[in-house]
Parts: sequence; structure tokens; C-alpha cells
Amino acid sequence: MDMIATNSSKTEPIKYKKILAGSVGNLIEWFDWTIYAAFAIFFSSQFFPPGNDTAALLATFAVFAVGFFMRPVGGWLIGLFSDRFGRRNALALTIIMMAVGSLLIGITPTYESIGLLAPLLLVLARLIQGLSLGGEYASATTYLTEIAPDKQRGFYSSFLFMSAALGILMASGLGWILTTTLSKTDMNAWGWRIPFIIGAIGGVVGIWIRQSIAKEDDTNVEKKEVVKQPLRSLIRDYPIETLRIIGFSTLSTYAFYVFMAYLPTYAIRHGGADPKIAFGANTVAIIFYMFMQPLFGYLSDKIGRKPQLITFALGNLLFFYFVMQFVNDSFVTLLLIEMFGLTLYAMYSSIAPAIMAEQFPSNIRAVGIGTPYNLMVAILGGTTPYLLTWLQSIHMESIFYFIVLLAAFISLITFVKMPETAGSKLK
Repeated sequence: MDMIATNSSKTEPIKYKKILAGSVGNLIEWFDWTIYAAFAIFFSSQFFPPGNDTAALLATFAVFAVGFFMRPVGGWLIGLFSDRFGRRNALALTIIMMAVGSLLIGITPTYESIGLLAPLLLVLARLIQGLSLGGEYASATTYLTEIAPDKQRGFYSSFLFMSAALGILMASGLGWILTTTLSKTDMNAWGWRIPFIIGAIGGVVGIWIRQSIAKEDDTNVEKKEVVKQPLRSLIRDYPIETLRIIGFSTLSTYAFYVFMAYLPTYAIRHGGADPKIAFGANTVAIIFYMFMQPLFGYLSDKIGRKPQLITFALGNLLFFYFVMQFVNDSFVTLLLIEMFGLTLYAMYSSIAPAIMAEQFPSNIRAVGIGTPYNLMVAILGGTTPYLLTWLQSIHMESIFYFIVLLAAFISLITFVKMPETAGSKLK
């Protein structure tokens, strides 16, 4: 049943079915994206020449990075498709691509069976998935924000990262179930294929759900003038807005990968934490983060976007270095550190789709969001695990802290100087 919320002087029903249709693909995309990293230790030796498991694992993560750097290309190409042919078509395309990529990984024979064709098919699958994930963010962002009433746009946009967190949790949960019920031999032989097949099936379900998006709920971009050279137009006509997206993404990219993904590894290697404690604290914190999304999205519609954004940047600038000094082997300490980082990050991520969509007109919105955002994620996010691992190996990880502080300063200046957009009409 639709819940009633206030919009100016009248009430408007929250379109939960349409929110589900817009965000379900993001859930599936992040599930599929996460299972690759989570199960790489089991399937890496299946796709590369036998004899050196470490080399095979490194090669598998190199393929993961290839997919990562396809995100800005996907943000541009599928963003262009979305701006010209509508969000509904783009949302269907991205989820089909991700499902095809997962299915391809799940059914590809091993290196022992087909030789070099096995790693080539793995690369192809990751290229498809990288394009898909880059396009999904731009398309889902534009759709969710465009169907939202002006006074509820922050709340609607919060479901994008909430669905991403749920996808990550589902992938983690499936990993726990499979590794608990299957032997390591079975996992290496065939168990690793199960999550990819599930991901492909989930894509089919997602396509069915997205078919519920009525044509009249799609954007009216086809009625607007088509931008023939969108990248040129971004630089020429919207340089400030494009730079804002870059400024928005600088700190947020580091915050996501540090607190959502890397902190357990850091706690194990630097703080001497037991893996169960490190990942347990991370899981609890992500669940907490997931349910903070609609809360902060709703709050931003009431008090504005800038207070939350400034708190996010200022909190990291003042306390990030101090907090990271307390990383140790304690579950409570690690949980508190995670909750500190993810609470601040939730203030941003819950409204990131809204503030990005509010920068551009609809005929260039998906490209305007997808290209600079995914480029920053590829450059900063794609290098963060390697940079941290290398700095740790030479006992100079504190350098990374200062990089994050610089990013926090850049984002803080961006947030302070941007206009308040809460409640405004989309361009």
C-alpha cells in the first residue's frame, strides 16, 4: 500500500512500485559485481594455466580491474542512449547486460577444457558487466529522481544506494552459505558457479519487474532537443556542473571503498583482527548503513542538501585520521569505526542521485552524471585497494590518510560553494 507524504500544500503517494522498478537493477548489478571479487579465490585457477595459484588470482583481479575501467565508457554510452531513447529502455539494457555477463562466467568451461578461450571469455564477461554497471548508475539515478515529486526527491534517491548495500549483503550472505555447506574441493570444482547462475536468474526477474515501468512514467527527453555532441556540450555549456560532479565524487569514492570494502582487510593485516570479527563488524555496519539511507534522504528534503553534505566532508576532514588510529582486533572498536565512516557516508550517498540529477537538464542528464562520476570512481576507486596494499607493504599507509583528507577538503569546498537544490524543479 502506498504511504502518503507531504509535498508542499498537498499530499502525494510515494510510488513504491516504481522505486522498486528503478532500484532492483542496481541491487542485481551490485550482487553480480560483488560475487566476482568474493568468489575469485575459488574460480581463479579454473580460468588460467595451472601451477601458480597466486598468479592466477592476480590475473583474475586484473580482469576485475578491466571491468572497473569500463564504467566511465558505460556511463557515457548508456547515458547517451538513456538521454536519447528514454530511461525505460536504458534500464532494461543495463540489467540484460549484467545478466548476460554473469551467465557467461557461470557456464564458461575451464582452461583445462578450452585453453586460452576461457580467460578471453572471462574478460569479455567483465567488459560487458563494467559497461552495464557504469550505465546502470546514470540511468537509475535519472529515473528515480525524475519520477519523484520535487519535495521528495531526496527520499526517492536514497533507495539507489540502499539497493546497492542490499546487493552486497546478499552476495556476502550467499558466500557464507556456500562455504558453510560445501567443501573447499566442491567450491573449487563447481560451487563457485552457483552465484553467477543465481545472478543471471536474478537479472531475468529484474527485467520482468522493470517491464512494469509504464511508458508515460518515462522521461520526456524525446520531446526535447537532442544533444548531438554531449561530451563537448558538458565542457562547453555545463563546466561548473561537471566540475561539481567531480568534486562530489572525490571524497565519496574513498569513503565508500575504505569503509564499505577495505576496512576488514586493513583490520586483519594492520590491527591483527580475526577475519570473522573483521567481516562480522563490517556486515553489521553495512546493515546499519542500508537503513540510514531513507532516513537521510527524507531529512534532506526537510532541511536541505547542503547541511548533510558539509557534515559528511567536515566530519571526515576533522576525524578520519584520528579514528583510523584506533583500528585493532576488537569487534566493538571496529564496529564503531565502521559506523562512524558509514554514517557520514550515508549523509552523502542517500542524496547523491538527487544532487547530481539537479545539475543538468534531462536531455543531457544521464551523460552528465554517468561520465564524470564513473571516471572518478574508476581512477580513484579502481586504484584504492592497490595503493593501500602497496603503502602497507612499505609501512607508509599513513600517506593514504592524507590523500583522503585532501579529498575531503576538495569536496568540502564543492559543497560549500554549490547552491541549495532541495525542493527545486528539475531543469
